[in-house]
Amino acid sequence: MITAQEENEIIDRILSGEEQLYAQLVDQHKSYAYTIAYKVTQNKMDAEEVAQESFIKAFQYLKGFKRGARFSTWLYRIVFNTAISYKRKNKKVFESIENAHDHAEETEVPLESEDKKIFIKRALDQLNEADRLSIQLFYLKEFSLEEVANVMGQKMNTTKVRIHRARHRLADELTAILKKEALTL
Repeated sequence: MITAQEENEIIDRILSGEEQLYAQLVDQHKSYAYTIAYKVTQNKMDAEEVAQESFIKAFQYLKGFKRGARFSTWLYRIVFNTAISYKRKNKKVFESIENAHDHAEETEVPLESEDKKIFIKRALDQLNEADRLSIQLFYLKEFSLEEVANVMGQKMNTTKVRIHRARHRLADELTAILKKEALTL
């Protein structure tokens, strides 16, 4: 993992003409940029397109990057905004055959420790995009409240309340899902 100081040095070198170094930043952040894009778009191809577009935007606006925050926070904010815009422009009502098949298998699987991820994913999918992303950034990526607030473009207190409420909604969704699952056993 690249430190913030190393990132800033790479950015300085990119801005001074060594543009090929941008590939290091892309390699460092491509996985989670894709993850954020996928969480919003819920489609693999759309997520890839959003992630690519986000890296292009980040490169174009790299001169405007303020060093007060980490590059990752700034980039993930770009990814989130790009994904939201993309989803609004390209609303799709249908679900791919691949995704439909996955959901069919999930409903037939008995409750086992391995299946916890499936139920958590289902519950997360019931949350709105902003709640889902804030939970994932805070708990899964272990971002600080300040970093999550920066990515989400919110005040820190708003983010703290959002995460608290989203956690409760997630618990309610899990309870509802598990009750339904218990009835089908």
